[in-house]
Amino acid sequence: MRVLLVSTYELGHQPLNLAAPAAALRAAGHEVRALDTSVEPWSDELVGWAEAVAFSVPMHTAMRLALRAAAAVRAARPELPICLYGLYAAVSQGHTLGGFADHAVAGEYEPGLVAWAARLEGVGPSAPAGRAVIDLGRHHPPAPPDRAGLPPLERYARLAVGGEERIAGYVEASRGCVHHCRHCPIPVVYDGRLRIVPEDVVLADVEAQVAAGARHITFGDPDFLNGPHHSMRVVAALHRRWPELTFDCTVKVEHILRHADLWPELARSGCLFVVSAFESVSDGTLEILDKGHTAADAAAAVGLLRRHGIEIRPSFLPFTPWTTLDDVADLVDFVAALDLAGNVDPVQYTVRLLVPEGSLLEPVLRESGALGAYDAGRLTWTWKSADPAVDELQTRLAALVEGAQTAGEPIGRIYRRVRAAVHTAAGRHAAPPDETCTDEGRPRLTEPWFC
Repeated sequence: MRVLLVSTYELGHQPLNLAAPAAALRAAGHEVRALDTSVEPWSDELVGWAEAVAFSVPMHTAMRLALRAAAAVRAARPELPICLYGLYAAVSQGHTLGGFADHAVAGEYEPGLVAWAARLEGVGPSAPAGRAVIDLGRHHPPAPPDRAGLPPLERYARLAVGGEERIAGYVEASRGCVHHCRHCPIPVVYDGRLRIVPEDVVLADVEAQVAAGARHITFGDPDFLNGPHHSMRVVAALHRRWPELTFDCTVKVEHILRHADLWPELARSGCLFVVSAFESVSDGTLEILDKGHTAADAAAAVGLLRRHGIEIRPSFLPFTPWTTLDDVADLVDFVAALDLAGNVDPVQYTVRLLVPEGSLLEPVLRESGALGAYDAGRLTWTWKSADPAVDELQTRLAALVEGAQTAGEPIGRIYRRVRAAVHTAAGRHAAPPDETCTDEGRPRLTEPWFC
């Protein structure tokens, strides 16, 4: 079976969501080719070659782009089997299955893709009709990802640090998450479960990327310290084999503080920065989202990591149905107070809550009367702020940030413009932040984080 794997959006890294299933499908005897449309043009030739096409949909933007591409494939070759796989594969099934796609698999998707390809060849039981398969099984150890045929690492985001840019790779030491943050799509699929990627598989993938030029590795686990013992074993082995290799990871505020004793070793082993979902500095909003931390905890996490020479790169969710203008003003002031302007990708000041089908926030919003109609095209339930001025501010900030980034404005200037706009909307007249705020010396990847 000739299978084309397609990725549409992977946050600036060479897509593991193509490499991992490619290894599984090739091990099962299938021919596989891969297409990453975030850095490669669409290929009618590859669609013509394929006997089946599978789209990786690990996040909201990827799902929306994949549906457009799937519609084009369906129009060009109506007989071609199409599968969606990844975290968002189970979203809007009534809209996607039978129209854009014939099959969908979420969770541990490699066995499901292999089974799908086998069924297309007339082998194995039929799949459940009309609904996605969510596989959370503990399968035999997977083969190391097969990155053959993917665009080179040079085509993707790099680490910017110390006045230079270094080629970066990407791995995952685990999938799923033990937490149930209500706004997050992961618990909808994994329901508090964690699936460990064996240490030898992770290291083999790192080895392949180091051989391809990587000098920095991003651990893309939803939370690198969900399984701290496993993660620390991986880090120790990584540092022994490649002592000059640096890395970054994603960790909840709650885990940053709970595992304070691990940060000295992580720093010595090459951890440069940590991505952490601060979301809001309103404790009321954080409680609704079930984040497990307060604004004071977030500030403490910044201080803890900096004491060990590790920077933090917060992600924010400033616009929710509960947001007030003062909440947004408090957030931008929090950034100034903790000297984080150079650490925050400006798009983070504009993010608006998405509520996909099945979100843990659905019942919360329905009970409060804030849930609007479901928008199948945008794959989200609609909602409006109680104060229309909050929605207007979000629209203004999104346009401001997009225009400023397109014009190449430095991050400090963008932050100052955002803060001024927020203060004006909230009726505040605080002193302007330090004019020298910059991202110079703050390690980061060259492509902003945004799902």
